[in-house]
Amino acid sequence: MSTKEQSSEEVLLEKEQVKQYEIVLFNDEVNTFDHVIQTLIAACDHTAEQAEQCALIVHYNGKCTVKTGEYNDLKPRCSQLLQAGLSAEIV
Repeated sequence: MSTKEQSSEEVLLEKEQVKQYEIVLFNDEVNTFDHVIQTLIAACDHTAEQAEQCALIVHYNGKCTVKTGEYNDLKPRCSQLLQAGLSAEIV
């Protein structure tokens, strides 16, 4: 195996070892659809369509994964959701 092949495999292994987390948004009886949508756009960089779909899924299913990624990226996003009065957690 050449050095180039070996280093490519090592990089792939490192990428596979990065744990992916999810922000899960939960339904509540307090926040309006518009507030949830605007907050998802601001905190999670959703498009209006993505945010609307997530809001509908949360409404009908009780929860929805709204963002996936590395913990350090998700923590401030989840904090924004919580500060806006939404119910969310990182899993």
